[in-house]
Amino acid sequence: MSVAFEAWAQLAGDSPTSRTEWAALVAAWSEPHRRYHDLGHLAAVLGIVDGLAADATDPDAVRLAAWYHDAVYDPQRSDNEEVSAARARAGLRGLVPDERIAEVERLVLLTAGHAAEPGDANGAVLCDADLAVLAAPPEAYAAYASAVREEYGHLDDDVFTAGRIAVLEQLLALPRLYRLPAVAGEWEPRARANVAAEIALLRRRASSAGGAPPPAAC
Repeated sequence: MSVAFEAWAQLAGDSPTSRTEWAALVAAWSEPHRRYHDLGHLAAVLGIVDGLAADATDPDAVRLAAWYHDAVYDPQRSDNEEVSAARARAGLRGLVPDERIAEVERLVLLTAGHAAEPGDANGAVLCDADLAVLAAPPEAYAAYASAVREEYGHLDDDVFTAGRIAVLEQLLALPRLYRLPAVAGEWEPRARANVAAEIALLRRRASSAGGAPPPAAC
């Protein structure tokens, strides 16, 4: 899926305000500290959302939520989703109907825990797309994990390891990682195997059990 203005304009229209907002979002996703949560991740999520769009009740709201879900991404803060949701509310004002803005904001907040409720079709599509990387082939998963570690370069190994294990264990504790039958059968076992393997590797590397989880590490 393209992150070019033409794709954005299909969601938010072609106006000076829309062009300004698109440019600001592209700049945000291009920040130099991003190693995984960058334009490549955005394009990947948008592409998966497109493939799952038939399962959503408002596919365009999901696409807009994908644009905003990591619009604010600072590894040193714990409220990225909340600030990204507020960014969506402000940035979309006047570009799309208020009802859709509210849905976009709700969906962005949902990515904090990826626990879409049963019957939440839009939430299921966005969360499944955002977590699709967990089901990647082992080599691609390893590259993702390495990129996340680079984003948390300000943390020493002990603190990062403790936090990363905590986040991964929270994911494994979810009743299921994926909600949509179209992908769950294939992705669920592969993702759980990847996450369990990373936890085992991190535990082998760990030199202590101390440290608090980083703000966001998936």
